[in-house]
Amino acid sequence: MSIKSDRWIREQAAEGMIEPFEPGQVRENSRGRMISYGTSSYGYDVRCADHFKIFTNINSAVVDPKQFDESSFVDVRADVCIIPPNSFALASTVEYFRIPRNVLTICLGKSTYARCGIIVNVTPLEPEWEGHVTLEFSNTTTLPARIYANEGVAQMLFLESDEVCEASYKDRAGKYMGQRGVTLPRP
Repeated sequence: MSIKSDRWIREQAAEGMIEPFEPGQVRENSRGRMISYGTSSYGYDVRCADHFKIFTNINSAVVDPKQFDESSFVDVRADVCIIPPNSFALASTVEYFRIPRNVLTICLGKSTYARCGIIVNVTPLEPEWEGHVTLEFSNTTTLPARIYANEGVAQMLFLESDEVCEASYKDRAGKYMGQRGVTLPRP
C-alpha cells in the first residue's frame, strides 16, 4: 500500500472521485479567513455541509444502533452548529466520493478542531464505496463548541493497494452505499 499524493488526487478527481473538487487549498472566502479545505500534499481536506443533527437527551431515549430513535437528534440548518458540552452532532461532507476499487480512504480530524477538544470520527471509506460522508463531531469539553459549515473539518488520506480487493463495498451491497446528506445508523 502507498499513500497517494496531491497529483494522484487531482487525477482521480478529474475522473469523478471527489465532487465538487478543489485542486488547491482554500483559506479565505468573502467573509475573511476560514478553516482550510481542498487538496493538500497527501490528502484532501473536506468541508462540512450546513445540515446538522445535534444529539439531545430531551426525550430520554436509549442510544441503540439496532433500533435508533431519530428523536434523539434536533435538526439544524445553519452556517454554524453549536454542540452542547460533552455531546455530539452529525453532519455530512459537502463532497460526494466515489472510491476506486483498489483504494482505502481514512479520515482524520483537522488539528484546528482537535486543539479545541472537538473530535471528528469517520469510519474508513472502503473500496468502491460512494456517497456523502457522514461526520461525527464529539465535543469533549465542558463548554459549548462551534462547527463551521462549508469550511474544512477533516482530511481524507487515500491508500492505494498493490492489488484489487476480492470483494468491494459495492460487491457486498453495503447498506450505506450512495448515501446523501446525514445518514443515521441502519441495522
